[in-house]
Amino acid sequence: MNPLKHVAIIMDGNGRWGIKYKNSRNAGHKAGLKTVEKIIKATIKNEIKYLTLYTFSTENWKRPKNEINYLFNLLENFLIDKIEDLNKQKIKLKIIGIKKFSKKLNKLLKYSEKKTSKNSKLQINLAINYGSKTELVGAFKKIKATKCKINEKNIDRNLQTKNIPDPDLLIRTGNTKRLSNFLLWQLAYAEIFFEKKLWPAFNEKDYNRIIYQFRNIKRNFGKI
Repeated sequence: MNPLKHVAIIMDGNGRWGIKYKNSRNAGHKAGLKTVEKIIKATIKNEIKYLTLYTFSTENWKRPKNEINYLFNLLENFLIDKIEDLNKQKIKLKIIGIKKFSKKLNKLLKYSEKKTSKNSKLQINLAINYGSKTELVGAFKKIKATKCKINEKNIDRNLQTKNIPDPDLLIRTGNTKRLSNFLLWQLAYAEIFFEKKLWPAFNEKDYNRIIYQFRNIKRNFGKI
């Protein structure tokens, strides 16, 4: 069976679920947060060490301002309510992306990372204001500034995910089949599962089914 250290998820479909069932995109985002909590628990049960969640992309700033404000308020409240519990569960929180938010949210993110920095049961990487192309350009700029050679090792060292193993498995919900500027470098050899279910409807049973399928795939990495 294939070892599984790192799962990455594009949590797509919150807005569409909200419109369909609650006549509100924001209601979908709120429901999606409950799914996040379920998947965190299932990740721990499966003894997976890293979980990366695509929370807000650099392109998501194009959305309506009221929706963006709601998303960030949701994140703020989640951190305020749950960070102590996450810490008790020995969960480490890391933010990847460009931290350009309100003073309150920046402070909460910094506190959450510091509070949980020594935990090792599970590391959750929240990709917030994250775009893989921006990350790669930043890595090349750092390499150029230090006059190092441009090679895979040095690119890895200068990514925001340095010291984090590349994802073994990517799951995207919402019946959309694209990567949307997410971990383009890191996903080079990940197994990719596209799910029809919208994120709020995704559950532990779906997650475990995909994990089972992943563990039984023959992975060649270019070999026969």
